[in-house]
Amino acid sequence: MITTRSYSCVSFCRRLLRKKLINTHHYKTPITYKFYTGKQHFSDFTKSKISTQCLIKEITEVSRDHLTPEISLQLITPNCPLWHSGEDQCPFPDPFWAFYWPGGQALTRFILDNGELFRGKTVVDVGCGCGASSIACRMVVAAHVIANDIDTVAAEAVELNTELNNVTQTTVTTSNLVGCHDNRWDILLFGDMFYDTNFANVITEWVVSLYTNGVTIFIGDPGRLPFEQHPLKSDLKMVAEYALPENCLKENNGLSCGFVWKYEPGNT
Repeated sequence: MITTRSYSCVSFCRRLLRKKLINTHHYKTPITYKFYTGKQHFSDFTKSKISTQCLIKEITEVSRDHLTPEISLQLITPNCPLWHSGEDQCPFPDPFWAFYWPGGQALTRFILDNGELFRGKTVVDVGCGCGASSIACRMVVAAHVIANDIDTVAAEAVELNTELNNVTQTTVTTSNLVGCHDNRWDILLFGDMFYDTNFANVITEWVVSLYTNGVTIFIGDPGRLPFEQHPLKSDLKMVAEYALPENCLKENNGLSCGFVWKYEPGNT
């Protein structure tokens, strides 16, 4: 049973949401918090022999309530007890993969709406999280997709989500691909990767180098401050804008749209 009461700590999932909201100039509205008062403690699951994927299923639900309802995803939603729980009840550290972030939603919507750009291509989805953009690429018949996230649990979540959507020919890897090059790559995707200024600076040189070697780069972002103020922004061309669905608005206070940008120096 989910109830509302005064409590000494903010729910764990709300803390995660704030991590990606706090650096945006749109973050102005106070968040109202709810808390779970039931007896279930998810840390108990880690003491058993339940596999990681079974545990992911245990703490999430299958959802199509997002900007890309064509895709089913295992997500932590307000219907899940963990949404309202404290940090000590989460069996995984920082499960960013369990949320469908607004930049990723916009980028995935763009892929589904513009399949001709991805058809027959080899696509690398860096920081893929739940794997939605990777799944969309295969749905529009990309030749091969590399879903990349250094979080090993995210990789398990991506495997679950690809199976859920009957997607094949997707390589899931936890290797750190930042700075790497492969002449077989055609397109690189960054969804919600500019929420951290330091990381944004790290990938800038890589983006320039990839572009020089013929790779097309698409970026999904809802307008967070590190992205808006980053020098790379001057070399980006906005190719799509999407109004975020109501539940995403509630989860990401102050963010109303998701944008997709293409790296095109000198063509903004």
